[in-house]
Amino acid sequence: MANKVLRKVTHCVFDMDGLLLDTERLYTVATEMILEPYGKAYPFEVKEQVMGLQTEPLARFMVEHYDLPMSWEEYARQQRANTEILMRNAQLMPGAERLLRHLHANKVPFCLATSSGADMVELKTSQHRELFGLFNHKVCGSTDKEVANGKPAPDIFLVAAARFGVPPKASDCLVFEDSPNGVTAANSAGMQVVMVPDPRLSQEKTSHATQVLGSLADFKPEQFGLPAFTD
Repeated sequence: MANKVLRKVTHCVFDMDGLLLDTERLYTVATEMILEPYGKAYPFEVKEQVMGLQTEPLARFMVEHYDLPMSWEEYARQQRANTEILMRNAQLMPGAERLLRHLHANKVPFCLATSSGADMVELKTSQHRELFGLFNHKVCGSTDKEVANGKPAPDIFLVAAARFGVPPKASDCLVFEDSPNGVTAANSAGMQVVMVPDPRLSQEKTSHATQVLGSLADFKPEQFGLPAFTD
């Protein structure tokens, strides 16, 4: 991928699943629990199409794609029940805690913009409440009435930026994402995007990000005009 110009930013916006928390692996298990009785597999080629989607469009896609004998509402109910069991012990992704504490210590405003609903965010972050309490605010796409359209639409990132005490320009925001849908949404909002993709994603699916990293631990804040790590 050609080198892209990295512009200075003042605010950061974070996705959650697969970026800050190791939940994508657990979502796969929850989905396989639904599909297994029907003898259906869940390859990554299907998973990458739904990463970052809100509850309803994801459930509708899965029911239609697999021709499942259930409504999207029933699929969502089963997925939620499985997820509630699995997500209670969600672990942080490499580099996540260091970066969040660094931004907080240096008074860089940052927020959460996740497609998950508010109650699921509470569940997934239950082991990390103090850390997630550092966010300026949280926008939970599936339950937030101001987020009219889910990713890959830009709505969630525009709402997230507008809720800072002094709302920044879109060009002053840096989004952290792991999914192609999320990167598309951030681009459409006029924001730069650091992508930490699943290693199975093709380079073609990551080429629209401003910067692609193997882990949040590889992020260098000074490249975007933010205070550098000192440790």
